[in-house]
Amino acid sequence: MPLLPAALVLATLLTPPAARFTWPLPPPHPVVRAFEAPATPFGPGHRGVDLAAAAGTAVLAAGDGAVVYAGAVAARTLVSLEHRGGLRTTYEPVIPAVKAGSQVRRGEVIGHLQAGHCPSPCLHWGARRGHTYLDPLRLMSSGRVRLLPLNAPARGS
Repeated sequence: MPLLPAALVLATLLTPPAARFTWPLPPPHPVVRAFEAPATPFGPGHRGVDLAAAAGTAVLAAGDGAVVYAGAVAARTLVSLEHRGGLRTTYEPVIPAVKAGSQVRRGEVIGHLQAGHCPSPCLHWGARRGHTYLDPLRLMSSGRVRLLPLNAPARGS
């Protein structure tokens, strides 16, 4: 079997898999409040991240999915998407541009940001699988990247 050139092997190792999720806002993406997992199901925490943006900014579907809710909850409007594998993402406060039951693609406009969540406008972006809240920023990462040398010396040498 022929040996592959080192450059081809390295390029293959460095090529990321196709991303399933992306930012829900156009750049820049300043995080004004990070995710803080609750210690217990009903305990305190911050079940998402807050991303600063101007009111009226287009809010984008972070991944392909189905709109499960688009409308008012208490004093806010939001959009909630169901993705493959039982993952659900939420976006608030958003004036919805989609209706429940419709399918959306990653990067598609699902609404426009309203003022009201932070002192200056920001999007609260949440994610959960079942009853477990997740840090939505981790959706955009395929995990840790580790490169190993092609000709590593044996341990103990």
